[in-house]
Amino acid sequence: MEDYIYVSSDDDEWDNQQYNNDDDDDDDDDDGEFLDGFTEIEQERNGISEKGPSCKVIRKETLLAAQKEDLQRVMDLLSLKEHHARSLLIHYRWEVDKVFAVLVERGTEKLYAEAGVTLEGKDEHTSTLSTSEVTCQICFEDVSVEKTTSKQVTCMAQKCNVICDEGKIRDLVTAKDPALAEKFDRFLLESYIDDNKRVKWCPSVPHCGNAIRIEDDEYCCEVECACGVQFCFNCLSEAHSPCSCLMWKLWMKKCKNDGKTVTWISENAKHCPKCHNAVEKNGGCNLVRCRCGQPWLCGGATGLEHTWSSIRGHTCGSYKEGEEEKTMTVRNDLLRYTHYYERYMVHRDSLEAEANMKQKLNFEVLKLEAGELQSKDFSWVENGCNRLLQLRRILSCSYPVSFYVFGQALFKDEMTPKEREIKKNLFENLQQQLEINVERLSMFLEEPFADYPEDKLLETRMKIITLSVLTDNLCKELYDCIDNDLLLPLLQATHTIAHYRSEGVAKASELPN
Repeated sequence: MEDYIYVSSDDDEWDNQQYNNDDDDDDDDDDGEFLDGFTEIEQERNGISEKGPSCKVIRKETLLAAQKEDLQRVMDLLSLKEHHARSLLIHYRWEVDKVFAVLVERGTEKLYAEAGVTLEGKDEHTSTLSTSEVTCQICFEDVSVEKTTSKQVTCMAQKCNVICDEGKIRDLVTAKDPALAEKFDRFLLESYIDDNKRVKWCPSVPHCGNAIRIEDDEYCCEVECACGVQFCFNCLSEAHSPCSCLMWKLWMKKCKNDGKTVTWISENAKHCPKCHNAVEKNGGCNLVRCRCGQPWLCGGATGLEHTWSSIRGHTCGSYKEGEEEKTMTVRNDLLRYTHYYERYMVHRDSLEAEANMKQKLNFEVLKLEAGELQSKDFSWVENGCNRLLQLRRILSCSYPVSFYVFGQALFKDEMTPKEREIKKNLFENLQQQLEINVERLSMFLEEPFADYPEDKLLETRMKIITLSVLTDNLCKELYDCIDNDLLLPLLQATHTIAHYRSEGVAKASELPN
C-alpha cells in the first residue's frame, strides 16, 4: 500500500504510541484466547457490537415447511382449516401479527369479511362450491381454469367476494387439465414469497433459487444469502450502507450515465450552457456549434449560418454579464461529481484487489501453522481481512452520502449554509480518520508476516487487532453521525439506513425441513 499518502512514514513512532505496553501483556497472550482475534478487546468496549437482524434461508425443499409454520399459528389460534388460514394470510400479506391485531381490534367477523373468508355453515354455496343456485358446473370449471394464474378464485355469485375453497378448485381444474392443477399449487406455495414482505428472493445472478426471510420487523437491513451474495433487503441492491436506498438508486443511475465518461469529458469537452450537453471540439476551427445552436468558444447563440470571419448576429469578442457564472456552475457541478466519483471508485478498486488478497493470506496462515510457534491460532488474520473488506465497502458507499447530503439535488433548502458547513466538516473528519486507519490495516495485512520472527509476528498481530477495533469504533461513529446528525434533523423518512454491525452483514441461517 505504498501508493497511499495517509500512512505515516514513521511507523515506529505510531507503534510506540499504540503498543508501549506490549511487554505487560505477554502473559495474557500465552493463554491462547486472546490470539483468536478480537473477542476480549471487543468485550472491553461494553458490547459495542449490536445484535443484527435474524434471518433464514428458504430453499425449494424448505418452502413448504416455512409456509406451514405460519399457517399452523393461525390455524391453532382461530381453529381454522388450512385453506381458510391461507386465504387470511394471503390477504394480509402473510403478516401473522397483523392478523392477530385485526382480530383483537375488530373481531372475527370483520377479520373474515375483509379477507373474503366464509366458514362452512354460514354461506354454504360459497364455502363448499355447491353452485347450482349460482351458476352451472361447466361455467365454473372454465373460470377456475382461467384463474389458476392467480392465487385465489372468488365466488361467481353477484356482489360476492368470498374466496372459494382451494381444494374444490383443485378438483375442478384437475378434471380438466392436471398440469394446470400443479401450476395452481405452485402459485399457492410461492405466494408465501411473492406476497410476503418479510420474505424476498435472493437477487443473485444466475438465480440461486433461495429466498431470505427476516424474523423481525427490521426491513431496512443487509443480509447474506447461503450462496454468498450480500444485498439490501429493502431494495434488493447490493449492500450499500451507510447510503440510503434512494441515494444509492440515484448514485447508481448517475454512475451508469456519467461515471465512465466524466474524466474524459472534463479533459476534452465543454458543457453547453443552454442544453448542458457536452460538446467536443475535434478540429482546429473554434466556430463549433452545439446541436441546440450554442457556439463552442463562448456559448452565445449562432443561428444556422457562419462565415470564416463572423457568425451572423453574434461576436465572440463581446462579454456578456452572468454567462461566466452560469458556465462556472455547470463546470463546478461536474468537478464536484468527479471528486466523489473518483474516491468512490478508488475504494471499489481496492475492495476488489483486497478480496483477491484472501488467497495470499491463507497461504501465509498455512506457513505459520507449519512453523514451530507457541500459538497455533491465527484466526486474527482472517478476522482482520474480513474487517478490511467490510470497511472498504463502507468507505466507498460513504462518498455518495457526501455527494447528496451536502449537495443541492436532495437537500437544497434543508440546511443553512453554516449548518451545512459544520456538518460537512464533522462528517469528513470522521471519514478521513476511518480512511487513514483502513490504509494502515491494509498495509499491515499485506506484510510478509509469515516470515517474521515470533516477537515481530506478535507485534504485527497486535497492530491488526487494535486497528480492527479502532476502525470498528470509527464506523459506529460514522453511522451515528449520518443517522442522527445528518438525516434525523432533516425529517426524511425515505432515507433510512441499515444499522452498522461489527460482525458484518447478517448471514442467513438454514431453515429446518
